[in-house]
Amino acid sequence: MTIKDAQEIVDKWITTTGVRYFNELTNTAMLMEEVGEVARIMARQYGEQSFKKSDKDVNLADEMADVLFVLICLANQTGIDLTEALEKNMDKKSMRDAERHKNNEKLK
Repeated sequence: MTIKDAQEIVDKWITTTGVRYFNELTNTAMLMEEVGEVARIMARQYGEQSFKKSDKDVNLADEMADVLFVLICLANQTGIDLTEALEKNMDKKSMRDAERHKNNEKLK
C-alpha cells in the first residue's frame, strides 16, 4: 500500500463507516492521545518502567497504526498530500544534514 492509497482508504472508511471526520482540533487531541499510548508502551518495553497486569495485551504495532490513522485523517482534512510532503521533507533533511550526522561524535 502506498501513502496515497492509505489516504484514500482512510477517507473512504471515514465517509462510509465513520460517517464524517471529527474536526481538526478533536483529531489533533486524538493524535496526542495515540502518541501517548505508543510512548507508554515504549517506556515499558524498552525503558525502565515495568508493565502492569492491565498492560498485558498491549500491541505496539496496533498503537502505531492508530497514530498513522489519525495523522492521515488530519492530512486529508487539511489537504496535505503526505507522499509529496514526505518527499519534500526527505529532500530538506538530505541537504541540511548531508554531513551533520557523519560528523557527530556522539554517533560514532
